[in-house]
Amino acid sequence: MFAIKVLIFKIWQFLLFWGQKVLIFRTPQMFTGPGSSLLLCEHIAKTGVKKILIVTDGMLVKLGLLKPMQDKLQQLGVSYIVYDGVMPNPTIEQIETGLTMLKKEGCKAILAIGGGSSIDAAKVIAARARNPHPITWMAGLMRVIVPPLTLYAVPTTAGTGSEVTIAAVVSDPSTTRKFAIMDTALVPKAAALDGALMTGLPANITAATGMDALTHAVEAYLSRNCTAKTDQEALDAVKLIMDNLTEAVKNGKNVEARQNMAQASFKAGIAFTIAGVGYVHAIAHNFGAYYHVPHGLANAIILPRVLDFSKPNCIPRLARLAEVSGLKKGGESEAKLADAFIAKVRAMNADYGIPTQVDKLKESDIPAITLKAQSETFWFYAVPRYMDNPTCENFIRQMLPQTA
Repeated sequence: MFAIKVLIFKIWQFLLFWGQKVLIFRTPQMFTGPGSSLLLCEHIAKTGVKKILIVTDGMLVKLGLLKPMQDKLQQLGVSYIVYDGVMPNPTIEQIETGLTMLKKEGCKAILAIGGGSSIDAAKVIAARARNPHPITWMAGLMRVIVPPLTLYAVPTTAGTGSEVTIAAVVSDPSTTRKFAIMDTALVPKAAALDGALMTGLPANITAATGMDALTHAVEAYLSRNCTAKTDQEALDAVKLIMDNLTEAVKNGKNVEARQNMAQASFKAGIAFTIAGVGYVHAIAHNFGAYYHVPHGLANAIILPRVLDFSKPNCIPRLARLAEVSGLKKGGESEAKLADAFIAKVRAMNADYGIPTQVDKLKESDIPAITLKAQSETFWFYAVPRYMDNPTCENFIRQMLPQTA
């Protein structure tokens, strides 16, 4: 039965692959480099918009990270209202609160400043501003019927790539569900990759978000729905991450490393928008929904285990990832290179202090997490190797906290 199920979903994934050929995957107008966030402010002013909603989180406001952009917007005659109620794994309630503020203040565009949670929340606020449908109704593929309100983005972490993706991930605590809204209309109109904004990011967040970007690139490269374009973007992203993430973690003030990581995150975002991701994300989404584990951290914990499981079906591709990571010394077999890449990912996690278990994971939750992760994977992701439910349960069980 499992073999028949896999065959059916492979056919479904094949149809999705050819279906996305007719979609136009727009990329935002990009402003890149230290100080580019201020250039984006100038661009916003030139569009004629007079009042915008800034969507962000409270910590960035406290750190004063928004002030240069706020001052620039004021100087250019653009007024703004700040909604800083976004938390990690943004919820329906947080998004609706932002929407209420937008409507009350009469804002005509949205500027998202922050990590993936802020940008994702802003995407859905923009969609809800123009669409009467509930957020849960928009879950899935291409269900944003009316084009969203104009959206701009300034990522302050180098991880999610949300500034270029068609997806926004939302949590629904009432049902312990985390779901994605995926529509080409959600891509921001313009974005800034300003590495200078990331120099104050703590080492642990730098590491987790960097591993998030690596996961995007790797899962896109291993996807059966990859293309020549996604392969190149994914490989470029992996090389940039391998060359710059450790430096960004250990020397956060290195603007060049920060800028390269921002570029890597962007490229990985392009790759997985088209090719998709896989089991790492399917399981990580549930760790976020059940236990509020930050998404990048969850991805990092899960990634090497998924690579171990997938390896028999993608050795040549893992070997290529090892090559661009600088692990090929000469004469190694593809199998050896594949092992070397997986070992490198594990070593990076260890160096960055990323755990191997999920402290809050409960045995009693594993069957439900399995069903949700399996459903997400089979319907949306063209992974190199599928698990049956018992295998998936045992896989997740490996991440239970160790008892003394």
